[in-house]
Amino acid sequence: MKPARRLVALVVLALVTGSCGGGNTSASTLPPDSDSVLEASSAAMGSVDYVRFRIERSGAPVYIDPLDTLNFSIAEGQFAAPSSANAVVTLAVGNINAQIGAIAIDGTTWLTNPITGEWENAPEGYDFNPATLFDPELGWRPLLAEGLDDVVWVGEVTRNDQPRYHIRAQADQDRVAVILAGLIRRQPVELDMWIEPTTGYVREAELSTVHEGQTSDWYIEFTEFGEPVEISAPDIES
Repeated sequence: MKPARRLVALVVLALVTGSCGGGNTSASTLPPDSDSVLEASSAAMGSVDYVRFRIERSGAPVYIDPLDTLNFSIAEGQFAAPSSANAVVTLAVGNINAQIGAIAIDGTTWLTNPITGEWENAPEGYDFNPATLFDPELGWRPLLAEGLDDVVWVGEVTRNDQPRYHIRAQADQDRVAVILAGLIRRQPVELDMWIEPTTGYVREAELSTVHEGQTSDWYIEFTEFGEPVEISAPDIES
């Protein structure tokens, strides 16, 4: 790593860990070039302790169960380091929309039964684990550090009334599957990211995937960085 880039990454990491949440108001901004921003963003996303996430799919269906009956629509939840997450998952079962709860801790996942509302162990073959999003060896940190090719600096933009750096790149197929919490089959994709200039946080991302000739569009959003949340295993004995 070049000294100047290393310095940028360390400065951003200090800002992130010193912040009490996502509201860092420092006037300092990352240099507006893709190499500096991606290195700093990798450090920032690798140090996340708490964050709220939203993953939304449109277009072709994506099923999260072995029988292809639970069509994923939206997941909204929270992550807590090192490896815990909860979510409310909106699904379509035929023409009926339903919601289930999901908790993932250290590789174990529990779901609520869509009929009874009781917590159960996730069945074998269930493919949604939001705790992998910020795994330091699998998630956003290594994707930003070494999982991108053909990087394009799109520019400085305003997104949802906030300043952002927009970067587009070809993303490694294995790492993309991880940042979408196991929802997609492994495939190379074009990834658009909108990064906060003062912290290096990825605030939004978009990509499209193809399966059997059909395209699914994905939107990812991160908010409430650093706001603590407690995530514990559900009581399934009662």
